[in-house]
Amino acid sequence: MSRAGKYVYKRKDGRWEGRYIKCHVNGRAKYGSVYGHSCEEAKQKLAKAKIMLENETQKISAGVVRAVGKKWIDEASSRLKESSVNKYESILDNYIYPKFGDFELSDITNGDIIDFSNKLIKEGGVKKKGLSVSTVNQIMSVLNSLRIHALRRNCTVCFTTECVSLKSETTGTRVFTLDEEEKLITYLENNYNLTSLGILLCLFSGLRVGELSALKWDDFDFSEGTFEVCKTMQRVKVKAGYDKKTVVKILEPKSKCSKRIIPIPENLRKMLLSEKVEGAFVLTGNKDRFIEPRTMQNRFKQILKKAEISDANFHTTRHTYATRCVEEKVDTKCLSEMLGHASVAITLNRYVHPSMELKAQHLAKLTSRFPINITVAA
Repeated sequence: MSRAGKYVYKRKDGRWEGRYIKCHVNGRAKYGSVYGHSCEEAKQKLAKAKIMLENETQKISAGVVRAVGKKWIDEASSRLKESSVNKYESILDNYIYPKFGDFELSDITNGDIIDFSNKLIKEGGVKKKGLSVSTVNQIMSVLNSLRIHALRRNCTVCFTTECVSLKSETTGTRVFTLDEEEKLITYLENNYNLTSLGILLCLFSGLRVGELSALKWDDFDFSEGTFEVCKTMQRVKVKAGYDKKTVVKILEPKSKCSKRIIPIPENLRKMLLSEKVEGAFVLTGNKDRFIEPRTMQNRFKQILKKAEISDANFHTTRHTYATRCVEEKVDTKCLSEMLGHASVAITLNRYVHPSMELKAQHLAKLTSRFPINITVAA
């Protein structure tokens, strides 16, 4: 470990960390940290942090973590979607409160946060086999929100989630091959019903399963040749006191960009028009009955099994749609808007997965331009 003085050293992740004593609790020193890409940057930040600490005239306790978490959730509920609030409450109840619920937020140190994250990675979760990096990052994000909540009220906080550096996971994303997609379409044609129609619509429009479940025939404008995505369906938790733990709700889409108008796939136009029932859900043809995303997911997996196609989630239809559009050289900005993304970068980085055939085609263009003529001995 490289050092530049007693309290400045180089970390394993390549950053430089400067540590300083922020306060003492029960006779024990509580440290704060600053980080820099170079030793000099860390020293400068450390000097500023010490000056700021000296200028502090009053330290205010943030309160017990459980109480801080409740206040933060109450405030966030007014500006976040219900599904997001449920997600954050679940993270607090399942991970943060069991560890830090009765801790004074101002007493939590970087060491506590690092130990906590390491334990989550190694033995977190119901089966104690460890959580994924993405899940731990979500937990750290909620802890950071509690930290910011306290700092905005001029409370003392001795930790920063920047002390946790986790490598991003790179997992392959399932996309149907051309043969699989053709096989699936053939099966849906030969076993046609409204569920089949819904899957076909997603294959040729990139709808999310929640958007499909909430879609009604009133959202279609056949004279204009378009349909509108303006809502989504989700199963969300309900507050204590209700008989059910969860309930299905039709909500606003994932984001403002998710509200969009999409051209009706021409190969499905006649089929869609023949099934139209005013005011009804597309998947049921009924005004009062719907099919929730979880049920649609199960039906999709059953169809793949019957069609003898390798297992995949419903979201694979969206990945596949985006990939096929790129292969057909659809304008990326246009594709991004049809998918309901905030930026083209999201479309390219998250949803577009060039096939090996397409990669081979591009490579063939390069090799044909620069042929190599070398006589090889027999």
